[in-house]
Amino acid sequence: MVIGGIAAAGALGGYRINTTPSFPLGLWRIDALSREVRVGDTLFICPPADAPAIKLARERLYLPAGFCEGGIAPLIKTVVALPGQTIAMEGDQVAIDGERLVHSSVQARDGLGRALPTYAGGVVPAGALFVHSNYVASFDSRYFGPIPASGILGLAREVFTFQP
Repeated sequence: MVIGGIAAAGALGGYRINTTPSFPLGLWRIDALSREVRVGDTLFICPPADAPAIKLARERLYLPAGFCEGGIAPLIKTVVALPGQTIAMEGDQVAIDGERLVHSSVQARDGLGRALPTYAGGVVPAGALFVHSNYVASFDSRYFGPIPASGILGLAREVFTFQP
């Protein structure tokens, strides 16, 4: 009961515990975003629950439960492309405006051998962002494509984290 109370107080205060390997494990804070989003910003963002790839991710338990629409936890992801930028799949790598994105290999199958959806590429539409994590098994825009910027909760700031 005490742990539940601490977790609830932390959530109300903008703190989240990251238990996924996409970013360092530990305590993170959601800071208000008082400017335009930039490439390189690390954000807490709610994915669109009705997107087919997100529905699949929830069914396969790629995404933990949380308070976003559809019962999904907010994602911690880095913005790598903004509206108007072109995303292309070059072999098993992502390229943004012709430049290959570091650590962006696209996996054809998950850890259980099931086929993964892959974003086909295209121009990031107005009001959307292409997000990424350097972790090879991260479920990010490589698989679900650009996501609405309207899901941004704020900037993700490490408070107390560690790498296992």
